[in-house]
Amino acid sequence: MTKVTAEQLATARGCVLGLMLGDAIGATGGNVPVSGTLRATSAGQLACFTIDGLIRAHVRGMHKGISSPPIVVWRSYTRWAAIQQIPGVKLWDEADWPNGWLTKVPALAERRGSAPATVAALQGQTMGTIDKPVGKSIGAHALTRTLPVALGPPLDPAAIAALTHGGEALAAARLGVEIVRLVASGEHLDAAVDRVLLADEDRSEGAVRSLALALAAARSRPGQRAELAGLAPDAKAVSALAGGVYVALSFPDRRSIRDALLLAASADDGGQVATVAGTLLGTTHGPDALPVDWLSRLELAWAADTLARDFVTEIEDSPSGGDYVPATDPHWWSRYPGG
Repeated sequence: MTKVTAEQLATARGCVLGLMLGDAIGATGGNVPVSGTLRATSAGQLACFTIDGLIRAHVRGMHKGISSPPIVVWRSYTRWAAIQQIPGVKLWDEADWPNGWLTKVPALAERRGSAPATVAALQGQTMGTIDKPVGKSIGAHALTRTLPVALGPPLDPAAIAALTHGGEALAAARLGVEIVRLVASGEHLDAAVDRVLLADEDRSEGAVRSLALALAAARSRPGQRAELAGLAPDAKAVSALAGGVYVALSFPDRRSIRDALLLAASADDGGQVATVAGTLLGTTHGPDALPVDWLSRLELAWAADTLARDFVTEIEDSPSGGDYVPATDPHWWSRYPGG
């Protein structure tokens, strides 16, 4: 019998589906077409491969007793690059040749916008660490692709962000993941942001300062496009976090998610604010609160929903078994090879 509760499942599905819906709506700039597929961007694709890597890392830990999630996530990113035939990227080893079910999803093999910092790191075959990040990019992908870390066991999200980014993007990833983690545990978003700010007293640090400004603006001047423009003027990770938090706090009601994502998509940041806002609101309210007409057109809805379910299932039930635990799903290892 599964140990996964209905509440855990709803929270995980809401988080991942909200992220992917925000990614797709953000890509429209707020001008959502009345029909047709809502397509993912490279940010959404990379978030999918982050989850794939985290699941594989847990499988590896169960079977080999050791696991380094950043390394395994890095290997998942190389598979993303391989199926998109991005030149100059080498797989970790031959065993990494695109395997597992996620590499067979057609939409993930299509290039959807640029991810220059991630691609440059993969081409350079240099995996960054917190102590020695690779490159100097402080772009929003470091945050958006790292947010699903909140659904798993304790792990410093900066270790995932640092694989390809550096600087204040690592702080933004830490803050964003901690907020999502608190919301997933049942904390109200407003209280979660307050708690994160209280835990980090250095308000002079860029990411913390921007987050504090977003909270103050949401309390005094919610839902204003001018406020959003000031908080998220560019595609930096810090801007995406501040803008996404501002929007989510401005529209706390589950019936206002459509309005929230449309406002978020109007930010001049390439759609990353909407990705953060969608993650926060989906985690808060669950998948049933997301607009059905949009969700039914979401290109990667099935893949995102499957990843969310499988992530929670792996953490709670370990279907592939382990050194001392029998497998309950004989096909799990082929879905998520532990490496």
